[in-house]
Amino acid sequence: QVQLVESGGGLVQAGDSLRLSCAASGRTFRRYAMGWFRQFPGLEREFVAVIGASGDSTSYADSVKGRFTISRDNAENAVYLQMNSLKPADTAVYYCAAKVADGSGNYPSQYHYWGQGTQVTVSS
Repeated sequence: QVQLVESGGGLVQAGDSLRLSCAASGRTFRRYAMGWFRQFPGLEREFVAVIGASGDSTSYADSVKGRFTISRDNAENAVYLQMNSLKPADTAVYYCAAKVADGSGNYPSQYHYWGQGTQVTVSS
């Protein structure tokens, strides 16, 4: 079992950067692919990025490609989302999630564990 806790959200201005962190409990963190999702009010959770268990493969939503970078540190049981050139449209609650299998991870149903979310607000 994995418990996930996100941090690093906040209020920033358009064009600013923010780094989200997700701390994971448990000794099996390195076995999980990790994803970031975001949720806008009244909508389903939306895929942002995923990183493989070993950290050597990543994938991004088109809307964040070139601006966001996902990374992980298996020694620290942590995954990160570096967000640059933020836009008001990036305003959402951001969640990290863990799934057992590597491979594609674009859908929330593929993930087994979720954090509680962290709010990111980008003002214009």
